[in-house]
Amino acid sequence: MAGDQGRVDLPLASDWAYRPRQKVDPGGKPAQTDWQVIDRSPVETRVRLTPHTGRSHQLRMHMLSLGHPILGDQIYAAETTHTHARLMLHAETLSLHHPTTGERVSFTAPVPF
Repeated sequence: MAGDQGRVDLPLASDWAYRPRQKVDPGGKPAQTDWQVIDRSPVETRVRLTPHTGRSHQLRMHMLSLGHPILGDQIYAAETTHTHARLMLHAETLSLHHPTTGERVSFTAPVPF
């Protein structure tokens, strides 16, 4: 993966002929993801992804658009599922407004891989 960080700003839409797939589409909804390399090996690059929008398959599509699909992705990188039994995507931190109290809450879970 060239570079150490960047932003993907590509609109996404449903690929109705191949549901549940999504596709980059100029007429789609805006989608932005920041990325930052946090580790490199000869065969893999670990990347921190920060979505600024919440489109279906956004992180998967944006990484695919960079030419680096997420390993273990059965939909967009099926050729990697023989070496990665699961999608190598993990929400390390999740923050939201509590639906009842409105209070901002955050959860963390260490990356298991």
